[in-house]
Amino acid sequence: MAKKEEKKEELKKDINKHDVNVKIEGKEWEDAIDKAFTKKQKTAEVPGFRKGKVPKDIYIKHFGKESLFLDAAEELVDKAYDKALTDSKLIPVVQPEVSIKSIDDKSVEFVFTIITKPEVVVKKYKGLGIKREEAKVSKDEVDHEIKHLLEEYTELVPKKTAIEKGDVAIIDYKGEKDGVAFDGGTAENYSLEIGSNSFIPGFEDGLIGLKAGDEKDLNLEFPKDYSAKELAGAKVVFHVKVNEVKTKVERKLDEDFFADLAVPEVKDEKSLRSKIEESLKEQKEADIENKYVDSLLEAVSKNTEVDIPKEMIDEEVNRQVERIDESLRSQGMSLDLYMQFTKSDLNAVKEQVRPEAEKNVLYRLMLEEIMNKEGIEVSSEEVDKEIEDMAKKYNTTADDLIKQVGSKDMFQYDLEIQKTLDLLKELNK
Repeated sequence: MAKKEEKKEELKKDINKHDVNVKIEGKEWEDAIDKAFTKKQKTAEVPGFRKGKVPKDIYIKHFGKESLFLDAAEELVDKAYDKALTDSKLIPVVQPEVSIKSIDDKSVEFVFTIITKPEVVVKKYKGLGIKREEAKVSKDEVDHEIKHLLEEYTELVPKKTAIEKGDVAIIDYKGEKDGVAFDGGTAENYSLEIGSNSFIPGFEDGLIGLKAGDEKDLNLEFPKDYSAKELAGAKVVFHVKVNEVKTKVERKLDEDFFADLAVPEVKDEKSLRSKIEESLKEQKEADIENKYVDSLLEAVSKNTEVDIPKEMIDEEVNRQVERIDESLRSQGMSLDLYMQFTKSDLNAVKEQVRPEAEKNVLYRLMLEEIMNKEGIEVSSEEVDKEIEDMAKKYNTTADDLIKQVGSKDMFQYDLEIQKTLDLLKELNK
């Protein structure tokens, strides 16, 4: 019984998988072989002929006509795919898989596996009973932000007395292992906050009590799990000289502080509190909005029936991995380096993002179905305005923005989805 159910599920999912055969033969195939030869001729080397001058019949005699088939097929694959879509009238939702069923000197036959959109049944998306929270900001939250600001603008004032925890010491240091300086262990005029734990254990505590001008040798040991293997667990000596000691002076809500903030509308404590409350409320409203939309979509998903083709999930997984790679590169790292640090591999990263990818595809299909049911449309004028507004925001031209995104259709789709989300919120007030 269980096997029958599995088979039924498999058949349901295969409904969206279509194999479309396209055969190209005759002159069209011969022309493609000629083009393939023209490319190959440039690099072909045959004794008695200069490179790039080998006649076609000599080339075929030497290498065989079949050596041109794959290049000829590659020349035609895009055209064959267009024909597959035209003939089948199918609308793919992911890039198709392509294989060659047969190939010889007379013809080539491609097989395109096209995945189409699955049937989506959204049973309920109105009156879901989900309430949106109200954004409230408490006095304690404002006080906390003011305290944080005062700490951020703390002044450092030179002191002649001994170093205490919380002070900043300006130091020169040189680290040695077995009497030899090691890489990364030397610096001059380094600002070190005592108690920040940014150095190995014992270093910062060893400076407490010293004054400007004092020198000291610190006999320390690197942690056994230290990232640099040559120093892990090693006994070392740091020769330290204190050049200057500074202490933190807590700021007050006075004219100097408000001037340092350089916020035009903030002139006193009252206006500062008002500005902070406004900012916190905006942040909370954005967070509440995101949470509310997520709750709505989750509720709709529980009332939705759909068998999502694996290929759609896989494509979204790959898209998520590309985004991670782009994000890491913007921070000066790469996905390969990240995987080395985390001792993972590409499959592990893909499995990590898969749940999010599944949710993204499901939500997208749901919203598209609601969009169709409600007849939501976006005019070309709305699309043009959106492009112009975004171009101004990112200080670029409309044409450049379209090139970066890919096409105007992407802007239209995003606007349609946004309109659908707005309607979904309206229907669930």
